[in-house]
Amino acid sequence: QVALVESGGGLVQPGGSLRLACAASGIGFSANTMGWYRQAPGKERELVASISTRTTFTVYADSVKGRFTISRNNAKNTVYLQMNNLKPEDTAVYYCNLEASTALYWGEGTLVTVSS
Repeated sequence: QVALVESGGGLVQPGGSLRLACAASGIGFSANTMGWYRQAPGKERELVASISTRTTFTVYADSVKGRFTISRNNAKNTVYLQMNNLKPEDTAVYYCNLEASTALYWGEGTLVTVSS
C-alpha cells in the first residue's frame, strides 16, 4: 500500500539545475526519515542525501555537498532534492527512500542525465 512516486528527472546540461520531488502515500510520511539514493549503470546504489522527520538532521554524500539540498514538506507528504551545478558524474537513476521502523520503501526511480 505504500507508494513513493518520484518526478523531476530529465536531461540537463552540465552546470544546470533540476529539482526532484517524491510524493509518498499509504504511510505516515512525517514520522519517517526520507532520503534520496542514486545508481549509475554498473555501480552500486549510493546515498545522496537524507533528512529526518522534522528536518533536524540532514546527511549528504561528500560528492554533492554544497550543490544539492534536501528538504521536505510534511503537509504535502513530499521530499525534494534541489540539484545545482550538475556534473556529468551525477548522471544516474535517482530513487526516493522512506525509512520506517520495520522496513525500507523505495520509489521506482527517475532518470537524471547530465550531458551536453
